[in-house]
Amino acid sequence: MKKLNSYFTSTHIFTVAIVAALYSSATFADWSANISAVSDYTFNGVSQTQNDPALQGGVDKAFDNGTYAGTWASNVDFGGDTNLEWDFYVGRYQMLTETVSLDYGIAYYSYHGGDDSSDGNYPEVYTKFGYASDYGSSELNFWYTWDYFGTGAKHAIAMVAHTFELAPNHHLRASFDVSNSLDSDKWLWNGDDTSFYHYRLAYQTSYEGFDFEIAAENTNLDFDTADERIVFGVSKTFSF
Repeated sequence: MKKLNSYFTSTHIFTVAIVAALYSSATFADWSANISAVSDYTFNGVSQTQNDPALQGGVDKAFDNGTYAGTWASNVDFGGDTNLEWDFYVGRYQMLTETVSLDYGIAYYSYHGGDDSSDGNYPEVYTKFGYASDYGSSELNFWYTWDYFGTGAKHAIAMVAHTFELAPNHHLRASFDVSNSLDSDKWLWNGDDTSFYHYRLAYQTSYEGFDFEIAAENTNLDFDTADERIVFGVSKTFSF
């Protein structure tokens, strides 16, 4: 599952913040569905759609004990025949204290459209810590896979983020993440680089049941699908 932020179900960062919100409302609805449109589908700042828009959606199920499961899909464009990403995930969200939360689970990313698209399929485990205070909410997130994009490479991502409340229903989310290849003989990002960093600043709000975000992001990678950009998104969540 790809998660852009606490409002949108997008980006390969798999931010799971929306899952926490999903479970917190589980007493009202065990099932929810979401649909979103974004001007670019980015994965840690790298476009998955050749800098083009994406239409995305998913379905989630939350259980009383904090366990959740779901599926999510988006169009993609890697320059070949692959045109669809379809993900599955299961995890658990729980409050460790009144202010500290823990979210952990496993996701599976699958790709479709070409005869060899499934070669890029891979699993990923994740752990996310959240901290709520009078100054906003903080995150410390980790992702790890032992078969990155089907290459057999071990790969890890670490992220720190903080969301500030500017005013009721108006938030600013700042995040910084580092992606690391742990097998340089199987995966390199750019030349001899085994890692890269990505930073993002997003304004988030909602209106009439729709969630909106506009974000500025950039990486230190040197290619046009990973340079500075402004990304806009709108999403809608349905509970039933």
